[in-house]
Amino acid sequence: MSQKEIAILAGGCFWCMVKPFDQWDGIESVISGYTGGHVANPTYKEVCTGTTGHTEAVQITFDPTVISYSEILDIYWQIMDPTDAGGQFVDRGSSYRPEIFYTSPEQQEIAEASKAALDQSGRYDKPIVVPITKASEFYEAEEYHQDFYKKDPEHYARYSQGSGRVAFIEKHKA
Repeated sequence: MSQKEIAILAGGCFWCMVKPFDQWDGIESVISGYTGGHVANPTYKEVCTGTTGHTEAVQITFDPTVISYSEILDIYWQIMDPTDAGGQFVDRGSSYRPEIFYTSPEQQEIAEASKAALDQSGRYDKPIVVPITKASEFYEAEEYHQDFYKKDPEHYARYSQGSGRVAFIEKHKA
């Protein structure tokens, strides 16, 4: 890759946030982890308690000459519910909240414009409530969470269907 940038996005369970990005040219890696909280090096168990302030998120390393940050946000808006600040689908609470964590002023500007465009599009009958926040430390999740859709495809498929995510995405396709 000639250049690398980082995008950090939270959209509920990080298992379901990896595969949609993994398939695009220009994406070098998608790492599951935790961010947005106040506890250093949190574990999955700690984050699930809702006391760390962290949310499950993915850190996407990408080549902006192949796929732009704006294109990454277009994918993001299509794989989660941007009208639900209390979690995503069956996963409730602050550790599953959606959030965009920008890593530069340019990303902040692009994210704000992207969110405003989605809000004005009429695609959803409720306001877009995803916060756009300056990125803080990102902590990589335990190995068993990485690339979960590849490690246990049957469980992944059951979860993504059973959680309501797949049906929601189909209903709101752009």
